[in-house]
Amino acid sequence: MDRRSLGKQGEEKAIEFLKEKGYEIIETNYLKRSGEIDIIAFDPKYREYVFVEVKARQNMRFGYPEEAIDDNKINKIIETAENWLIEKGKGDVEWRIDVISIEWKEKTPKIKHIQNIS
Repeated sequence: MDRRSLGKQGEEKAIEFLKEKGYEIIETNYLKRSGEIDIIAFDPKYREYVFVEVKARQNMRFGYPEEAIDDNKINKIIETAENWLIEKGKGDVEWRIDVISIEWKEKTPKIKHIQNIS
């Protein structure tokens, strides 16, 4: 599986996972000059908008998927999330950044949801 199809399958699994947890999926692959947000969702439990970065890996040669998210990436997500909030007129809502890490072990993915990484 190439990187692009791995990423796409990872995002699809992450969307399924979030829906099963009761999240409302609002938008996917939101792209601005500042960066891209894989999934924008609403968490009804905490009444927060959630900007989700999805990282998927087939092996751990380069470490766990979530380890690929550095401060620079977090800053890009924050800037892009703020753009989305302004664009949608949601300037004073609660929001957070989550990571969904997916390790593909054979046919069954191992999914880890890390909330509020910023």
